[in-house]
Amino acid sequence: MNTVVTSKEEILKTSRELIQQQGWSAVNIRSVAAACGVSVGSIYNYFDSKAELVGATVESVWCEIFHRPEDGAVFEDTQACIVWMYERMEYGCKQYPGFFTLHSLGFMREDKSDGKRRMQQTWQHILEGLCSVLKRDANIRADAFTEQFTVEKFANVLFSLMLSALLRQDYDPSSVLEIVRRTLY
Repeated sequence: MNTVVTSKEEILKTSRELIQQQGWSAVNIRSVAAACGVSVGSIYNYFDSKAELVGATVESVWCEIFHRPEDGAVFEDTQACIVWMYERMEYGCKQYPGFFTLHSLGFMREDKSDGKRRMQQTWQHILEGLCSVLKRDANIRADAFTEQFTVEKFANVLFSLMLSALLRQDYDPSSVLEIVRRTLY
C-alpha cells in the first residue's frame, strides 16, 4: 500500500497497478483509495466520478504504452517506427492483458463517452505521428505519394493494420514492413 497520495499521477499509477494485478474491473473509487491508503474523499479531490477516473486511467495506460522512446531516431525512419509500435503493442498486451481488445472496444459504446474521447485523442496522436515519420523519412521515394495517395491515407492504412494486429494479438510487423517496402521504397 502506498503512503499518502500527493498527486493525480500517483492515483493513476496505482490505478494502472490495479489493472495489472486484478484486471480492469478493479478500478473504482473505493479500490483505488484503498490501494493508495487514503480516503475515498481524497480520490474525489482529483476525480469527480468513477467515469472520470477510468477515463484518465485509460489515457495514462495509452501514454505508458506509447511513450516516446529514448532514441528519437525511431521517428525518422518509417520501418523503425513500425517495429517500435509493434513492440509497444506487445508490451501493452503483456502489461495490461485484454486492454486493447476488451477495454478499448468497450469504449466504443455511447455510455463511455469520456473514455472513447480520450482513446480517439490517443489514436489521432498516433496517426499524426505516423504522418510525421512518413514525411521525415529520407528513404521514401520522392514519387511515392501523390494527390490521390497521400501521406495521410497511407498513415490510415498503417494504423488500420496496427489495430487489426492488436485484435489478433499478432506482434510480428514483417507483413506490414513488406507493404511499406513495396509501396514506398
